[in-house]
Amino acid sequence: MNQEMSGFEDQMKRVNGVHHNEDKIDYVFKVVVIGDSAVGKTQVLSRFAKNEFCFDSKSTIGVEFQTRTVSIQSKVVKAQIWDTAGQERYRAVTSAYYRGALGAMLVYDITKRQTFDHVARWVEELRAHADSSIVIMLIGNKADLVDSRAVPTEDAVEFAERQGLFFSETSALSGHNVESAFLKLLEEIFDMVSRKTLLVASGANGNYIKETSNGLLKGLKIDVISGPDLEVSEMKKLSSCSC
Repeated sequence: MNQEMSGFEDQMKRVNGVHHNEDKIDYVFKVVVIGDSAVGKTQVLSRFAKNEFCFDSKSTIGVEFQTRTVSIQSKVVKAQIWDTAGQERYRAVTSAYYRGALGAMLVYDITKRQTFDHVARWVEELRAHADSSIVIMLIGNKADLVDSRAVPTEDAVEFAERQGLFFSETSALSGHNVESAFLKLLEEIFDMVSRKTLLVASGANGNYIKETSNGLLKGLKIDVISGPDLEVSEMKKLSSCSC
């Protein structure tokens, strides 16, 4: 089993142009996966981290994390992705794990309207406990269950735009859009960290501060409109950077 995992990790590193050891990692990004219970959070994470899908998945107890290393702009980035249990009785426990998170995957089930209706509450909790500059990706999972859809894509797009979130619909079962959604989130975190680093390095550079505090930052929104086609459209995203 260990040999299989090692082989998969080596393959992933080659796919992403990364082949290195631990001491060559440039950044470690903590990402939390949140949302109601049974929306597929663990499955989405397993698909990205290990390219696996378990049909006999049990409800996650407490919190656990997985890692995957990718290359972004010639830098080696290790994503430490925390799987946060969605059951109400664990909410007090998981709140502590928001601290230090640079990104969040907020997952709902497109076949269960209630899980989408709870998204606003999750965003509120996230922004109360996490850093104000956290990058949030809204994920509509189980997109393969087209005939059972209860949440129109348009509703999610509207909510994401209103809240300044990125958005994608995924299928942990088929793997559709899981990779692109996670990589997009990590790329946005990388850009955010780079802007903060530049701001610190710039010191009293007033022009740079004006540009970041007064302007709108353009981001990319991942929208799944139909089938396997992935539409990437430009949107203006209000900066929530605390710098």
